[in-house]
Amino acid sequence: MSDLNEEVENSGEILAQGNDTIKISNDVVATYAGIAVSEVEGVYGMAGGFAGITEVISGKKNLSKGIKVEVGEKSTKIDVNIIVEYGARIPEVAYEIQTRIKKSVESMTDLKVLEVNVNVQGVHKRTEKEEEKEQEVEGTEEKVEE
Repeated sequence: MSDLNEEVENSGEILAQGNDTIKISNDVVATYAGIAVSEVEGVYGMAGGFAGITEVISGKKNLSKGIKVEVGEKSTKIDVNIIVEYGARIPEVAYEIQTRIKKSVESMTDLKVLEVNVNVQGVHKRTEKEEEKEQEVEGTEEKVEE
C-alpha cells in the first residue's frame, strides 16, 4: 500500500479513497455560471446583491453577481438575475443562458445541473450618449479598415 501512495504522490495526482470527497464551493459554480452568462448576446448585465460595493473597493468585476447557487453532493441548482438589452428577445436570451450555464458547469465540475432559473430584473435602453459613443467606435473601425 505504501508503494501505491508513493506513486500517487510522485505523479502529482490525488485519488479519492474510502470516504474522501471533493467539495465544490457555491462561489466556484457561481463564477463559472457568471462567465457563461457574460458571453450571451442580449445580456446587458447582472442584477442584485451587494457585489457593486465589492467591485468598487477591489476594482475587480464580480462574475458571480446576481447568481444564487445551491450545490449538493452531485448536483446543483442555479438562479440567475439579469438585465437584458432593449430589443433582445427574452426567451432566446434565457434559453441561451440556460444552455451555456449547463454546459459550462457540468463540464468543469462534473456536477449535474438540475435547474437554471433565469429571472429578468430589468431592461436597459441605450442612452443617446451610449449610442454616440458606439457610432464613434464604429466610425474609427471603418477608418482603420480603409
